[in-house]
Amino acid sequence: MLEEKVLPEDGSLTIPVLVVGNGPSGICLSYLLSGYRPYLSPLASHPNPILQHKLEENHHLSIVGQDLEWLSEGLEGRSSNPVAVLFDTLLLPDGDYGLDHTSPLCWRLESSQCISHLVLGTGLPGGSWHDMEGSMLTLSFGNWMELPGLKMKDWIGEKRRSLRNDRVLPAQVAAYYQHFVSEMGLEKNFVCNSCVTSLRRTGAASEREVDKESHVKQESREEGKCCRTAQSLWEVQGYQTCRGGTRTPFLIRAENVVLATGTHDEPLRLGVEGEDLPYVCHSISEFKAAVVQGRLNNFSEPVLIVGAGLTAADAILCAHHWSIPVLHAFRCSVTDPNLIFNRLPKVLYPEYHKVHQMMSQQCMGEEPTSYRGYTSLPQHRVHSFRLDHKCILESWDKVQTRVSVSMALVLIGTNPRLSFLEDDGVHLGMNPEMPISCRYNPLQVHPYTYELVQEPTLFAMGPLVGDNFVRFVKGGALAITSCLVKRHKERWFPTN
Repeated sequence: MLEEKVLPEDGSLTIPVLVVGNGPSGICLSYLLSGYRPYLSPLASHPNPILQHKLEENHHLSIVGQDLEWLSEGLEGRSSNPVAVLFDTLLLPDGDYGLDHTSPLCWRLESSQCISHLVLGTGLPGGSWHDMEGSMLTLSFGNWMELPGLKMKDWIGEKRRSLRNDRVLPAQVAAYYQHFVSEMGLEKNFVCNSCVTSLRRTGAASEREVDKESHVKQESREEGKCCRTAQSLWEVQGYQTCRGGTRTPFLIRAENVVLATGTHDEPLRLGVEGEDLPYVCHSISEFKAAVVQGRLNNFSEPVLIVGAGLTAADAILCAHHWSIPVLHAFRCSVTDPNLIFNRLPKVLYPEYHKVHQMMSQQCMGEEPTSYRGYTSLPQHRVHSFRLDHKCILESWDKVQTRVSVSMALVLIGTNPRLSFLEDDGVHLGMNPEMPISCRYNPLQVHPYTYELVQEPTLFAMGPLVGDNFVRFVKGGALAITSCLVKRHKERWFPTN
């Protein structure tokens, strides 16, 4: 059981590392910071002979203590971050090809290497997985979402056999992450029901700490290296939600802060007239609530679903299950190679292939009996929403159409909540002129440390740096832990 911790209000607590976000990114980082270390197993080998040779050269060292840039060299994968590709390659050898090679890593708990840290989250460990719709299977395979040291198939056991193509339910993933925290003894590091509202630098660290590190150069902009030693602290403010809903403020300080907030906090908006009207919603849960409460049924006016991603597809499948008519508007064409459905194998994702078929075979004015109640509107955008439940749609050639709807679901993606940073962290992105977006404008970090280029001692991982699949967020945990251990080894692990 997670014990309820009370954070101080006066800034009297200073910790080496504070992690903002308790989803899989934060959990995996806590696992490594707690002293769990990956080594090359003497009983296994990697199918990549070059990587295997590199691992054998320093087999006596944990991967955390090795040169990650050297190990990552020449590897290819579906992440733009080299350490994410490296760790994924070590944990899931040839995973992209559907092969089930045994990982060459073994894990040891080295308690003396533990780095004191706290992980803050607005809910239970697992983050947004606790809020995802429970009836849809995950896009990724179960083993792609597991964390080091605990196989998901071993934890789920017999229940997993009935699931299609080794995909799992979000509720199972959420429970797995919560169990992982307990199983690995990480509870003491987690503070649930805590929301960060402000993060800013405060004065210099103590004179003793500055003097001790004065021999280290203050700054190094060589890519992939730790930028500079910490000579200031981070002041973190927020509140804890106690039993009964009471909010208690807190103020703590940290030498290093890791942003691991994910991307499911703020739904993206169209920015059109009428989007704030009561019948316009931005989540599937609102749609389901309307059905359960009897406000929507198969005799209702159609539900307008806006978007061409997997969340929009999930909403279409829900509506189809309940026989609720749907108008589906999306900006791209169904043959657009960037459309997610054009990149998913049909055999592995039959339900999404069905939605893609619906999108492809439908057009305004036609309604094949196989998809009764569904109308596809490719290359359409929403012009405006009206008070009388009318929506104005506009095609690519500027032709406008007025449709009557019972509800509108705008499901075009989400952005991270970074309001606790100055200017919402805009200056920290790859493009400092644009808002932070996990897909289009991630935070700019050094590739082998995940430290923000513009803010030394501030790190980011997971979707914030473009790693949108759980299988890749683990690389961020490896890079950050490796950087912190190497930078502060003398200070935190003094030799006698």
